[in-house]
Amino acid sequence: MTVIGFHCSHEQISPAQLLRDVQHAEQAGFTAAMSSDHLSPWSARQGESGFAWAFLGAALATTGLPFGVVNAPGQRYHPAIIAQAIATLAQMFPGRFWAALGSGEASNERVTGEVWPRKEVRDQRLIECVHVIRRLLQGEEVTHEGLVHVNRARLWTLPETVPDLVGPAVTPETAARHAAWADGLITVNQPDDTLRKVMAAYREAGGRGPVRLQIHLSWAPSDEQALTIAHDQWRNNVFAPPVSWDTETVEAFDVIGDAVSPEKVKESVLVSSDLGQHAEWLQHHIEQGWDELYLHFVGQRQAEFIDAFGEHVLPQLSPTTPQPAAALS
Repeated sequence: MTVIGFHCSHEQISPAQLLRDVQHAEQAGFTAAMSSDHLSPWSARQGESGFAWAFLGAALATTGLPFGVVNAPGQRYHPAIIAQAIATLAQMFPGRFWAALGSGEASNERVTGEVWPRKEVRDQRLIECVHVIRRLLQGEEVTHEGLVHVNRARLWTLPETVPDLVGPAVTPETAARHAAWADGLITVNQPDDTLRKVMAAYREAGGRGPVRLQIHLSWAPSDEQALTIAHDQWRNNVFAPPVSWDTETVEAFDVIGDAVSPEKVKESVLVSSDLGQHAEWLQHHIEQGWDELYLHFVGQRQAEFIDAFGEHVLPQLSPTTPQPAAALS
């Protein structure tokens, strides 16, 4: 049984509209939701970037859905601040929140004015942040000197159950590294062979907890419309790392995206006007063994997508509600 969640794209949709959209998604039959924590969008055409943590409080309070967020502690955010945010949401909404902790992207983190570190340094910084955050969530006073500095931090408001801290990965190597600390895995749709390797690397390295897959898709009444939406909104996101990690500005993303053809976009986004085809694609991922699927319709107008998938796609997949988060100490 698989959770089918709704991805809340802060880079594309204003927070007020996105709140209405996720409420609509719950009514249509989606059983969970997630979002990413960005300071800037991927393109000037997207044109939004609401504060994910403020949105999460409103969304958790006005729906019954469990939520996750993808966040990068260590540069734009001090890990003690992220620990406090996680603890507060998990205390107010027990069993309904998880946080994926990644090494970040320059487009969001450069604003501090600090040097954007090499990937191996960012990975080590992430591990330090994870350990700090987990210790704080367990009620410890934490002092740490390393790539991040913490001086006698303590959280006074704690959740009854520590929520899952999830590892985001797009490569098998990163997935295997995350297995040492993560309570679950999340990745994005890629070629089948890559997805199998990512999941296998996590499990073979001892990774525990649910495996989650975010799926970028585009649907419209015609294939041409669906492809136009995908190309307009998501062509800057078709590049393999390190492009997405190290490109600093929206303007730079738009320059490199100008050379991307509509056909190239279809390698990263599932594009079809056929709702049956979308159901088949999703069923295939369910059969691969993913515990939770999060659907990201890459267009900015979500209502028609939500209604169409709620009526024609979700009933074929019988989505379930996630088990309450219960991370190991």
